[in-house]
Amino acid sequence: MLNRGLALALGAQQVSAQRVSPLLLSALLLSALLLGGCGESTSTETSDGGGSDAGGDVVSDAGEPFEAGACNAIGQHWPNFGQTHVEICSEVSYQTSPPTSGNHYGSWPQFRTYSKPLPYGFMVHGMEHGAVVFSYNCPSGCADEVARAQKLIDDQLPGDVFCAAQGVDRQRVILTPDPGLKSRWAAAAWTWSLNADCFDEQTFLSFYEAHYDQAPEHICSDGIDVGPDSGLPEDCGPPR
Repeated sequence: MLNRGLALALGAQQVSAQRVSPLLLSALLLSALLLGGCGESTSTETSDGGGSDAGGDVVSDAGEPFEAGACNAIGQHWPNFGQTHVEICSEVSYQTSPPTSGNHYGSWPQFRTYSKPLPYGFMVHGMEHGAVVFSYNCPSGCADEVARAQKLIDDQLPGDVFCAAQGVDRQRVILTPDPGLKSRWAAAAWTWSLNADCFDEQTFLSFYEAHYDQAPEHICSDGIDVGPDSGLPEDCGPPR
């Protein structure tokens, strides 16, 4: 985890001026000029932005599911399903739940806790930058588990060694609800997933330690704000 390559030159940000506020559009264009990293793969973009046609980037087969900790946690290693940039807020689909790779929006999100579902297109771009995503789907509520997950993030997750060497203090973690998730709790990193019936601190800590910053691009600059005041439409891509 200490060997970190610098990312490729920043790929073109594909943003619809009709769907994104002028202020946000200006910020995205400025980011494209000033921020380092974030290249495009050689994968072929599919019509829905998801798909699995990633050319030479695709691993031949998914790994076998394996027991990964408490709460009936199941881990799995997946192929790289592509990493082409598609238009922000466009429809995207993914072959795993939670998503673990695939074509995604041209901007990455801030690594933080979200109270509303983070659109998958941003989530996957965050994973391409080495983020681990903790997500949950609790139709009847699970405030106690969410509070425990936040406490784990605040008190136990290690800081990013690569970014610390550049003078940036950060964690590469996102916590978000996900109404499309097929399990109660999940963790995801680039080409890796964990699904569980409940939240267990040690299980999620172990996943984070094993997989954070293990992705194609190692970038320490912050992503864009995709919160309520960002100017993005409320229906900006799945999940809804």
